[in-house]
Amino acid sequence: MMKVINEECPNITRIYNIGKSSQGLKMYAMEISDNPGEHETGEPEFRYTAGLHGNEVLGRELLLLLMQFLCKEYNDENPRVRRLVDGVRIHLVPSLNPDAYELAFEMMGNWALGHWTEEGYDIFENFPDLNSILWGAEDRGWVPRLVSNHHIPLPENYLNGSVSFLDTKAIISWMERTPFVLGANLQGGEKLVAYPFDMQRPPRQNEGSLRETPDDAMFRWLAMSYAHSHLNMIETYRGSCHGDDVTGGQGIVNQASWKPVVGSMNDFSYLHTNCFELSIFLGCDKFPHVSELPQEWENNRESLLAFIEQVHRGIKGVVRDTEGNALPNATISVEGIRHDVKTAAEGDYWRLLNPGEYRVTAKADGYTPQTKLCLVGYDSGATSCSFALAKSNWDRIRSLTSTSLAKVCVTSFESLLHL
Repeated sequence: MMKVINEECPNITRIYNIGKSSQGLKMYAMEISDNPGEHETGEPEFRYTAGLHGNEVLGRELLLLLMQFLCKEYNDENPRVRRLVDGVRIHLVPSLNPDAYELAFEMMGNWALGHWTEEGYDIFENFPDLNSILWGAEDRGWVPRLVSNHHIPLPENYLNGSVSFLDTKAIISWMERTPFVLGANLQGGEKLVAYPFDMQRPPRQNEGSLRETPDDAMFRWLAMSYAHSHLNMIETYRGSCHGDDVTGGQGIVNQASWKPVVGSMNDFSYLHTNCFELSIFLGCDKFPHVSELPQEWENNRESLLAFIEQVHRGIKGVVRDTEGNALPNATISVEGIRHDVKTAAEGDYWRLLNPGEYRVTAKADGYTPQTKLCLVGYDSGATSCSFALAKSNWDRIRSLTSTSLAKVCVTSFESLLHL
């Protein structure tokens, strides 16, 4: 089906492989963009993934239908779809666990088969635990002076550990080489949207275990943008497949307060990359009958589109030096929100923010930081907030200072020898 769509819309689609499973099956992605195959400066990148659990197949089918819909509507000059495709680089991966899907398809009568990988691990919960690294550093007062609050590096025990987790490592590599801004993974077994943190912090004296992200208000908005656009996700009695309304009738829940997970894809995405990631649970039936797909598509179509559009919420810009050269890996900080993002290879960045007034600072090694007041309004589209950083004199001053100190030390030593 992906090949057929690519043939029908060759100018806006590209099929590529993000890696192989442990059994050697390829994890195919469809890119949909007005310029496929290339990151365009100033254009945000978005991802939907499905099939982390091979026996939860509705997400897989919805992403295939979304590809088909975007292709057809773009060719029919649907203005909304044209804006999406021309303004966002969209990546859709329908099957992140193809080995498990093959097993689930053969044994669809068994609810458990196909949930895990061939080696028996859950891909969604198989990412490095960066939460503990950050929270431990916060307890010691090391953040942000010694440990940053973003782009936390992979721990040594993961880098030097087993190489059997090919699926997870392929996903991490994909995350690292693509400047994603927003994404969601489609799962099954419930009907709600869950947002991070997914992990609970070990309780301390006079403190609870629940730790919200610095962007909790933004995550709640993103979750609501999907749940409230869905045809029936916010109906209270559908809040849980087990009879409990865990969402308060809103269709959204903080994962850590509901079903805590250690090493989740969502927490890793937030702490290791710029991407805000959520989990969308599509329903209680993990393997619905084919006759139900048309209605499920109608239930989710508007939500799938509305959520992509949230990638334009907040501020965006480019960080350059005073000569106009792009500055990659510059840090963008928002006053009052203890979570920074970094610029991409072309110096461009995107920072998801709710409407309001923000003091934003751009910093880069060897340059003088610059702060601007950026206003995020209620209209669609991110506010432009770019920076031109001047080279800092501190490196030169430190060099001169160290040279002068060396001369003083030599002179003093010579004087002592003379005495």
